[in-house]
Amino acid sequence: MIEITELAAEKLAAYLRENNIDSPVRIAVMNGCGGPSLGLALDGKKDTDHTHENETFTLLLDQDLAQSCGRVTVDYLEKSSGCGCGDRGGFSITSDNPLPGSAGGCGGSCSGSGCC
Repeated sequence: MIEITELAAEKLAAYLRENNIDSPVRIAVMNGCGGPSLGLALDGKKDTDHTHENETFTLLLDQDLAQSCGRVTVDYLEKSSGCGCGDRGGFSITSDNPLPGSAGGCGGSCSGSGCC
């Protein structure tokens, strides 16, 4: 249900370590300027969560959201030298199926990077 690329796992672990954060990280629906997308947020574990754990962090995904979206992939995009929203880099959360109420895919957000 939850996949995370090696680069995204390294970046997330480094962020949590550098900021002394010892909390699970939730993959959640965020409402932004482009409509609903998936993003990352600090949160506590609930009984209805799917989890992806490693020695450094725990990712959480609500079971209902997992059923709607299918497999969710967390990736990290390096900053590029281009122009526009996509050149900032950051976490990208995508899924196999579109979010309810969205026109496109279930993700494509760049959490924390200022992307639309």
